[in-house]
Amino acid sequence: MEQIIDNVHINFDAKSLWILNLALALVMFGIALEISIQDFKRLLKTPKPVLTGIVCQFLLLPIITFLLVTIVEPLPSIALGMFMVAACPGGNVSNFFTHLSKGNAALSVTLTAIATLLAIVMTPFNLSFWGGMYGPTASILQEVSIFPLQMIKLVALLLGVPLLLGMLVNQYRPKLAKRLAKGFKIGSLLFFVALVFLALYNNRDIFMEYVFYVFWLVVIHNLVALLTGFSVGKIMRFSSENVRCLTIETGIQNSGLGLLLIFTFFDGLGGMALLTAFWGIWHLVSGLVMGMVWGSKPVEKEELV
Repeated sequence: MEQIIDNVHINFDAKSLWILNLALALVMFGIALEISIQDFKRLLKTPKPVLTGIVCQFLLLPIITFLLVTIVEPLPSIALGMFMVAACPGGNVSNFFTHLSKGNAALSVTLTAIATLLAIVMTPFNLSFWGGMYGPTASILQEVSIFPLQMIKLVALLLGVPLLLGMLVNQYRPKLAKRLAKGFKIGSLLFFVALVFLALYNNRDIFMEYVFYVFWLVVIHNLVALLTGFSVGKIMRFSSENVRCLTIETGIQNSGLGLLLIFTFFDGLGGMALLTAFWGIWHLVSGLVMGMVWGSKPVEKEELV
């Protein structure tokens, strides 16, 4: 099984890869149209929820993923896919799901902005560090010979540049940014999701063959991520809005970035790509269900934070 799935390479040519690059950049630009300098200043005013969200995203989730991989012992390439997902920043639909669940939308936007910038360094670092800590995945990293600086450059180009451009439009042309934001973000996101589904459709035989092996790992991993954010929020005695936001921000990952890095640096390695693609589908389902359930319930007002 290991040799078969690791020899599987998702059919995604150079042209499709460039389209995926463009789609991800457009999604980030659309998100950034709703981000302002004030969102970063909010860190100084209410640092506790923001810093907690960053710790959950870039420290606790990778650690818990490492423990989960050690316990379950999945195939090496699938384990590396789990490390990749955990190393990515919050997903590009987390703001929407937070709003749907009646969570703290302002905190969600702030975490998106800060996590996106930190991901330029933290995503390559966490993938290299935790992947290198686990023997079976460390051997893959050695074979691929990834240079973190190369990954940092690509992540900066895909996340940092669109983020800054979108923020500049919001800063100097706020009315234009407001008009563009909703349609731009939704349209680019739908385009991106369609592209991922197209990639899966073109590889549907592979998809169907390994769906039952990979999918349960994705469900467990996503559930663990969501519970991590929820539990930490409760331990910190945050308000219901902040707990909901923290849960979603920790459990909704930017799997699109993960896929792009896999296609670019790992040549679409089967286990990694399948795990990350399944995650990209599943977290939309789990986020939507959670948003609808929470959104149907009133938010408690008597909270400590």
